[in-house]
Amino acid sequence: MGRSQESFNKKELQKKKEKKRQEKEKKRLARKESEKKGGLDDMIAYVDENGMLTDTPPDPSARKKTKAEDIEISIPRQGPGDKPDPIRRGRLTFFNDSKGYGFIRDAETQDSVFVHVNEFQDDIMEGNMVTFEVEKGPKGPAAVRVKLSK
Repeated sequence: MGRSQESFNKKELQKKKEKKRQEKEKKRLARKESEKKGGLDDMIAYVDENGMLTDTPPDPSARKKTKAEDIEISIPRQGPGDKPDPIRRGRLTFFNDSKGYGFIRDAETQDSVFVHVNEFQDDIMEGNMVTFEVEKGPKGPAAVRVKLSK
């Protein structure tokens, strides 16, 4: 008579498959059970007055009244006198004579602003204090109407 066709490896594979099937069945039953218990009510979250998420609903008696007029959803309108002075002050920190460009360090914001020699209205050298206006250039802010500061 011949030996059984079931080897050790075949028995192990069958055990693993059976174990996997049983685990899958347990998970399915647990999922079904959890749907019965909580459902949507367990998933609801509330935001308290400090902006923190909580699982307790807010107290309706502690609600604050807000007027619609007090809510600002855009930038407030500026009056005619609210415009900032377009003329800025700064120091010419770098200037390349051969290429005809340089940079001005703004005295207020400490930003560097590009300047071209064509925008000079006076004879200006590196290190001089200047007044200028800023306009949008092809590669960012650029100084225009650059004059020697008095």
